[in-house]
Amino acid sequence: MKRLLPALLAMLMILVLVGCGGKDSGQSGGGKSGDSSNKSGDNIGSGGGDVYAEDGYGEGRLGDTMHTYFFNFTINSAYTCGEFAGYTPAAGNQLLVVDATVKNTVTSSVEMYDTDFQAQWQGESDEDFRFPITTDPESYEELDPLTDDQLPGTYDLGVNAERTGLLVYEVPAGLKDFSISYLEAFEDGDEGDVFFVFFTAESDGSAASA
Repeated sequence: MKRLLPALLAMLMILVLVGCGGKDSGQSGGGKSGDSSNKSGDNIGSGGGDVYAEDGYGEGRLGDTMHTYFFNFTINSAYTCGEFAGYTPAAGNQLLVVDATVKNTVTSSVEMYDTDFQAQWQGESDEDFRFPITTDPESYEELDPLTDDQLPGTYDLGVNAERTGLLVYEVPAGLKDFSISYLEAFEDGDEGDVFFVFFTAESDGSAASA
């Protein structure tokens, strides 16, 4: 079964980011084991740097490498469009296509989920979010990728393995400012640090009109 808890909790964390405490990186919490050394560094990146969480929160920009407990991830680029590999969004929506790289940094394989990475934005009524289109938004059933360039709904990331692919989201038309979030979750039910990457998506000129 897909692990939806991290993505759902990430949405809630938006409202309580200040003062949130993350899980001590020296405690596995029943999760996968890995490098638990206390890394130092800024928790707000500016692009092309390394971001480690402080007080439960890490914030990056395009090109920043986000150092989570299980893996590193980088949002390389993003654009909006009106069609992707024959997939057309519903009226009033557009597609957000995000190029992401993930790298396993622990000592065992990590099962990755598309729902680990949710897109959000500031709309007319607070913050809204979406999962990638490789997960059905109502049934949470895993759907096949449209192209080999997409990251699948579920996949194993081997020790020290790195993978780059696309995450595609259906989002409201007319928006250009987004973030991608990831919230650490452990097998004992504990939550760890939350990471956000903020960016302005480019447009390929074919985005659907509102």
